[in-house]
Amino acid sequence: MFANKTFLGIASGIVAGAFWGLVFLAPRLAAGFPPLQLSAGRYLAYGLVATVIVAPSWRRLKGALGWREWRALAWLSFIGNILYYVLLARAVQTGGVAMTAFVIGLLPLAVTVVGSRARQAPSLRALLPSLACSAAGLVCISWQSLSASGPGSLTGILCAAGALVSWTAYAVGNSRWLA
Repeated sequence: MFANKTFLGIASGIVAGAFWGLVFLAPRLAAGFPPLQLSAGRYLAYGLVATVIVAPSWRRLKGALGWREWRALAWLSFIGNILYYVLLARAVQTGGVAMTAFVIGLLPLAVTVVGSRARQAPSLRALLPSLACSAAGLVCISWQSLSASGPGSLTGILCAAGALVSWTAYAVGNSRWLA
């Protein structure tokens, strides 16, 4: 039984990694589509999957959601799906995959630093060793591809930075709402 759970965990990690990679590959492969259309297609696909998952418990959920929750869901959907992916797709199309992946690779650091401001979060000092290891790993993984691909366009860098800010705001906001 343990082996099956281990296999399932490894397989889930592989599938999650492949889907994460598609975030960067899709805008490159579908370069003829504007970022807003790519974002709309992605959001619709996620919406269909979410509908299937939520459908069995919709009646119970509907009663638990008031205006405040719907407003938060709309805001989180906008910054975490639509705005994030429009900016990311534009960054890939104008600055390249390597530069965009490097900037988005800063997400764990950004979310940790912003999230550390929460009331019961570990202090930033306690997080420094793991932040340093994350930064070092990101540099080790990315330095060669960045130097080979050139600096990228200013538009691409700005869009990637905007996507980083958007997803960081989403991750921290979503975490606070779930708490």
